[in-house]
Amino acid sequence: MGSDLVGHYSAAAEGERLFRSPHGRLEFLRTRELIRRRLTGAVRVLDIGGGTGVHAEWLARDGHSVHLIDPVPAHVATAATLPGVTTMVGDARRLPVADRTVDVVLMLGPLYHLTEAADRAIALGEAVRVLRPGGLLIAAAISRYLSVLETGTDGTLDEALLPSVREVIDTGQYDEHAGFVATHWHTADELRAELAAAGMREVEISTASKDRHGPPSTAPVSITSNHWFPPPCTAPAWSNRTPC
Repeated sequence: MGSDLVGHYSAAAEGERLFRSPHGRLEFLRTRELIRRRLTGAVRVLDIGGGTGVHAEWLARDGHSVHLIDPVPAHVATAATLPGVTTMVGDARRLPVADRTVDVVLMLGPLYHLTEAADRAIALGEAVRVLRPGGLLIAAAISRYLSVLETGTDGTLDEALLPSVREVIDTGQYDEHAGFVATHWHTADELRAELAAAGMREVEISTASKDRHGPPSTAPVSITSNHWFPPPCTAPAWSNRTPC
């Protein structure tokens, strides 16, 4: 996550993405539903890569203690205005948070923005480090099949695009051919393996909705094609518990 990512999000209206289309709103509502289903009582939430605080805002309103960390200064400045939300600029791979002090970690973006497996392993290791024993990690990833579903349904899949579509299915490396920035897209087995290597268990997969023009900001819970009703395999989402 470098200057290109900061530049992209500094120029984009990320705070509006989930509310400017029916599918964006569906993604938001589905993500919120899945998170709320797993939170009982007031908890300490660390929102890593939380952007402008779209989810931090309602979490704080629900009575949770929310701290948001994001690499984009403009995002952090916006989130800092939200009641009950504390913020700081930071990197998912180097969390300025003490060990075992958080009940819930949200990672609704880092696992696809970190394109190298080693960086994702570091970020997941950091999430596990700050979670209390038995704590909950809610993380989102983008399915490798999103591009073929999206371009196939909107009529843009042609011979020229096939190499890029095959590449992301085979390797997970997405080259911006359907919009958005270069990212890593997962298979369910790949993500399960990365989570297991970090020490996570009890993995649960759900789907929601993904906006065509942006990432699944629901990072913990949902991602699917956002310009038609969510296909069941478009976007996997994971909820995992740390070892007790």
